[in-house]
Amino acid sequence: MIENSNIEFKREYTADIKKEVVAFANTSGGVIYVGRDNSGNICALPNADETLAQITNSIRDSILPDITMFVSYDFGEAGIKVTVQEGTNKPYYLADKGIRPAGVYVRQGASSVQASFEQVRQMIKLTDGDKFETARSLSQDLTFKDLSDEFERKGMELGENQKRTLGIIGTDALYTNLGLLLSDQCTYTTKFAVFKGTTKVEFKTRKEIGGSLIRQINAAFDFLDLANNLPAKISGLRRVEQHDYPGDAIREAMLNALIHRDYAFSSSNIINIYDDRIEFVSLGGLVPGLMKEDLYTGISQPRNEKLAAVFHRLNYIEAFGTGIGKIMKYYEGQPTQPTINTTNASFVLNLPNINYLTDGQNNQDDIKPQYSQVMDYLRSNNSVTNKDVQDILGVGQTRAYAIIKDMKATNLIRKNHCGNYILT
Repeated sequence: MIENSNIEFKREYTADIKKEVVAFANTSGGVIYVGRDNSGNICALPNADETLAQITNSIRDSILPDITMFVSYDFGEAGIKVTVQEGTNKPYYLADKGIRPAGVYVRQGASSVQASFEQVRQMIKLTDGDKFETARSLSQDLTFKDLSDEFERKGMELGENQKRTLGIIGTDALYTNLGLLLSDQCTYTTKFAVFKGTTKVEFKTRKEIGGSLIRQINAAFDFLDLANNLPAKISGLRRVEQHDYPGDAIREAMLNALIHRDYAFSSSNIINIYDDRIEFVSLGGLVPGLMKEDLYTGISQPRNEKLAAVFHRLNYIEAFGTGIGKIMKYYEGQPTQPTINTTNASFVLNLPNINYLTDGQNNQDDIKPQYSQVMDYLRSNNSVTNKDVQDILGVGQTRAYAIIKDMKATNLIRKNHCGNYILT
C-alpha cells in the first residue's frame, strides 16, 4: 500500500488526524492507518487502547456536523484502521475553525488541503439545495444588535426560538445565509452614486452603507430623503411645492431592491441618482416563471421568502407582491411614469423626477425651500445654530445637521469663529 487520495498513514496519534477525517468525509472517503510509517511499514503502538480513545474522542468532539456515523474502527496487530465514508452533510469542518477554508479540508492526491471558498460554497449548495437564504452561512461568528434593537422598538422579542422560527438558525443549529444578511457582519453593502445631469459622464458624490440589511435600509431611506428635493414654483397666485419623488415610492423601490435581489451574486446593491431619475439596480433578474407584466398585477413569487417575512413582521412591507403596484399608484397623473428593465442578471427600476423639465425648464438649480428658510432667518439674525435650524424647520438633529452640511458644501453658509453659521 502507498498513500494516495484514499489512504493515509500515521505512525502514531496526532491532532491532525481529525483534519484527515474531514478531508475524506468531504471528498470520496478513505482509510487512515494509525501505526504505520510513511512507507506503510507497521510500527507498534506503545498503548493502542489509549490511542484508539484519543482518536475517537477527537473525531467526536472536534468535527462538525456529527461525522461519527460515517466512521468505523478496526483494531489489530497491524494497528488501528479508521475507515471514513464520504459524508452526506457537507461541508464537514473543524469545530474551532468554522465553515471557512481554515476549517474545511478536502483530499487532493495523497494530501489533505484547505478547501477554497468556491469549493465550500459548492458543498453547501449540493447539501442544502439552491435556496440561498436557507443554506448555511460561511461565517458563524454573527451578532444581531441592529436586528434586536429593531425588534425591541417594535415591542417584539428576538431570542433563540424566534431566530429558529424566522430561519436565522437552521435545523442543524447553525446560522443560515438569512442570518448573515440580518447580522451586524453582513458582507453585502449598498452603494449610492450621484451624477450631474442624466448620464454617468460627470460624477458628483458617492456613498456606501454596510452592516445588517436593517441598518442599510434605514440609512438608505435617510440618504434618499436628502436627495428628494422640494422645489417650489408659482402657479397663478399660489406657491406650489412638490417633492421630486413621491416619498412612499422611494421607500417601496428601496425595499424591493434589497429584499428581492439574488444574493448568490456577491456584488453590492446599487442605486444611481441622476437629475431626471433614480435608478434601483437589483442583481439576479426576475424569479424564473415570472414576467415583467406580472409585477403590475400583484403576482408574487419572492426570491427570498424568509427575508421578506422578516421585513413583513417588522412592518416594513404590508403584503407580498404589492410594491410595484403601489409605486405606479403614487405616480398616477404624473407626466412621466416609472419604468422597468430586466435581463437574466439584473432588474432595473427607474423612478422619474417629477419636477425635472417641468413647464419646459429645469428647476433643479433652484434653492431648496428649507435652505431659503434658513437664509431668511440669517438675514434677520447674525448667526444660526443646529438647534435654531431644528426649530426653524421643525426637523430632528440629524436632519438639521445634514441640511447645514449641504448648505456649507454649496457655499451658502460658513462657520464663524464662535462655531455658529453665517451667510457667506
